[in-house]
Amino acid sequence: MKKLFYWTLFVFVSIAFNSCSLFGEGGKSNDPNFQISDLQGLWEENHTQHYVRFTADRAEEYPYFYGREWDEGEDVTEQDLLDTWNQSGIRGNGWFQYKFETNGNLTEIHFMDNGGAEIPKVYVVSVLTDTKLEYYEKDYTSNKFYFSKVVESK
Repeated sequence: MKKLFYWTLFVFVSIAFNSCSLFGEGGKSNDPNFQISDLQGLWEENHTQHYVRFTADRAEEYPYFYGREWDEGEDVTEQDLLDTWNQSGIRGNGWFQYKFETNGNLTEIHFMDNGGAEIPKVYVVSVLTDTKLEYYEKDYTSNKFYFSKVVESK
């Protein structure tokens, strides 16, 4: 009888630990370990022609990198941003600096054409795979953003 009790207890404890909230779906830890190389590249937001490129170009302010965003639905292209920078040497609207931490915090500081205040926004990356990027504003968790990786021809 004692053996049956311990066997039943063992099975119950095994099942309880297996479904423990320490692990998310698929047995993956809820503590992310994202890499900046996974983030870098071209992303499109929900098939809307709104694009974001996280580059590997280091900004002068360590540990930030440069990024760009544009909306082709409003007749703005990435080349427009590059041309403006090449002509004036100033990164304005559409350019930002970003810092990405392995815990999923993504900080973006957007540039303004008029030299206005540059206010950092902090996001939390919830999903980052080869094809999918999802994040939300840290202070406004209802503001969620969904991106698909764009396959670029070389």
